[in-house]
Amino acid sequence: MLSHDRVWAAIDALAERYSLSASGLARRAGLDSTAFNKSKRLSSDGRPRWPSTESLAKIIEATGASLEEFTVLVEGHGASAAPPPRMAVPLLGFAQAGAGGFFDDAGYPSGQGWDLVELPARAAETSYALKVQGDSMLPLYRNGDVLIVEPGAPTRKGDRVVVKTTAAEVMAKVLDRQTAKSVVLVSLNPAHPDRDIPMSEVEWVARIVWASQ
Repeated sequence: MLSHDRVWAAIDALAERYSLSASGLARRAGLDSTAFNKSKRLSSDGRPRWPSTESLAKIIEATGASLEEFTVLVEGHGASAAPPPRMAVPLLGFAQAGAGGFFDDAGYPSGQGWDLVELPARAAETSYALKVQGDSMLPLYRNGDVLIVEPGAPTRKGDRVVVKTTAAEVMAKVLDRQTAKSVVLVSLNPAHPDRDIPMSEVEWVARIVWASQ
């Protein structure tokens, strides 16, 4: 039976499974760092306070867990089970990603000898990692954060994406819309302008599926 205590216990178990604190899990999901604090689980008059379905969806997406995995934790099974096997993917810097010759036609790193990074969450075989350089993606992504991107993954309005242009510019922004004529992007950092890039100038678009923070 679904209960307040079991849902919060599942959130704690999910955080532990992916080597995070409750605050770290909240931050990774783009929520306030105090969202899952013990003090937030009851209202001032002692009534149970439930996490929103939006919050649950965000932590599932941020960790790469499946709904089935979270449901098992809610049911009280598998909380102490070993986490899914970690996967190592190629790691590139944004400057390196902008240079020529590093990607195939599908937007996946080509060649060998890449540095590798282990993921605490599942990723597709075609996923790879980009290390943020500079402050152009503040406040969401800081210098040194690692973004896991998945070429070929379906994208929709509101997704965080990495885009490479034919001019060798690589940027991480929020997808506003994509048509046959152009890609419209909203900047993560208000100090940087939004972009409307003709499709003829877009080399590839890859969805950000996970970020270390």
